[in-house]
Amino acid sequence: MSGNFVQRGDIAVMNKLDRAKLAVKSGADLVIEIPVPYCLAPAEIYAKGAVYLLSAMGVADEISFGSECGDVEKLEKALEISEKAVKNNLSDIHELMEKGYTYPRALTSIVMRYSEEAGETILQPNNILAIEYMKALKKYAPDMGIFTVKRKSVPHDGGFSDDGFASASYIREQLKTGFDTIENYTTPLWSSAVRTASENGELADITRLERIILYKLRTVSPEEISDICDISAGMDKRIYNARMSGSLDELEFTVKSKNYTMSRIRRALLNILIGIKKDDIKILPPYIRILASNERGIDILSEMKRKSVLPYNTSLAKLAEISPDAERFTQLEARASDIYGLGLYKIQSAQKDYRSKFVIDLD
Repeated sequence: MSGNFVQRGDIAVMNKLDRAKLAVKSGADLVIEIPVPYCLAPAEIYAKGAVYLLSAMGVADEISFGSECGDVEKLEKALEISEKAVKNNLSDIHELMEKGYTYPRALTSIVMRYSEEAGETILQPNNILAIEYMKALKKYAPDMGIFTVKRKSVPHDGGFSDDGFASASYIREQLKTGFDTIENYTTPLWSSAVRTASENGELADITRLERIILYKLRTVSPEEISDICDISAGMDKRIYNARMSGSLDELEFTVKSKNYTMSRIRRALLNILIGIKKDDIKILPPYIRILASNERGIDILSEMKRKSVLPYNTSLAKLAEISPDAERFTQLEARASDIYGLGLYKIQSAQKDYRSKFVIDLD
């Protein structure tokens, strides 16, 4: 599970331990955390981190993920063709990007030359992430089984449907105005939890980080921006030139261009704020952090003692002692959580990630 910041380039609505607890109460046996450098990275890097961790645990024989097409063979074909397209047409892709195309749009245009079906497949955001999972599986877990769940009714970043489905984006927007609507599209357990979090001032909103994001940008050098994860040549200059913006919206739209999606811009801004550098995502996750478990999950942890190729723990402080890379990752995680605490209606104290307790649900 992503921690307190998510790959869409946003702050998590509820803190990671509460969400991990809800996951266990909803049927998960064990919840582990994807480190924040991987959460705030492009789909390829995010998928690499998730698959590597799942493989390193040594106890998983199948991976499941969502997709718009719901067809593993179709996704495998799209992966094969897209890899061929990149290998044979890299200069064409770069040329399209110079004309203002985003990378996904440029890649799709090239893939369409090979197969219209494959091109249409990689147009869909969940399919894109699914293909990245499969690409990572080829490298880190080639024998792991694959199962995909078809996304129904509502597209990514869409609204809601009459048959009880709504997109995460729609639910996030509704949380700003109330809870009556979202109860139609979520479980009673989740609706009750989010209502309680709201009453306690514990729902997060990225707009509450506006001032510290603007402050951070006004105090960093062009060289520091260039060294940040997911910021390319050209994008660094646009961000630096936008540093005197008077609001988060103004900042984002000043940086915005045909080349950069809004999600990527927000990830870049959050990476600057947290201090996640390009070198950080060159490091494979150096540990497995456990967030929550039920009784069956405890059995899985016992099995991991024999099979895991990575050290694991619930304590951030103990994980920091493993290696210099682990120390770096725990520092970033703690910093991200400190910043997350400023995004809540009721500001939390610092260093909470070091004091947080592993959730065990034995109900």
